[in-house]
Amino acid sequence: MPEIIVIAHNIRSTHNIGSIFRTAEGFGVSKIILSGYTPYPTLSHDTRLPHISDKLTTQIHKTALGAETMVPFEYSELPPLAQLRQQNFRIIGLEQDTRSILLTDFVAPDKIALLIGEEVEGITTNLRAQCDDLIEIPMVGKKESFNVSVATGIALYSLSTHKHDPDHASFSSLNTL
Repeated sequence: MPEIIVIAHNIRSTHNIGSIFRTAEGFGVSKIILSGYTPYPTLSHDTRLPHISDKLTTQIHKTALGAETMVPFEYSELPPLAQLRQQNFRIIGLEQDTRSILLTDFVAPDKIALLIGEEVEGITTNLRAQCDDLIEIPMVGKKESFNVSVATGIALYSLSTHKHDPDHASFSSLNTL
């Protein structure tokens, strides 16, 4: 099973973040990195006003049900993609794009940093360009996408339980396109 870090960038909803924490805990995600304007639970070195930090933590807890205390997390203004790449993580964006590989066809590397983006607009063009790969969940209904927390769960299930290649031998890197 690969090591997986989830990067949640510019997610608005505390309920989505709570759900992502709970799902990440269930799939053994090693860490969650919350970035941009994504709400996050109280940190030991929190610079937010206490009433704001407490309110967001309470709202996240409604869907996380304690998972926010079980999965290590950190906050960063920008996703630390370069640092993760230096630690041999492959940056994989979950996004519909002309360059996306269907999740069902994707072979998971040994170390994954799964980048998820904002509920309506998804991952920004700039961040997409910094991803090693983009993956997409096949859709057969009339809706064009899943809720971000549901999509994260689907991706985590597939990446943690299916095709795994620790040598990255079968990858087509987006950086070479």
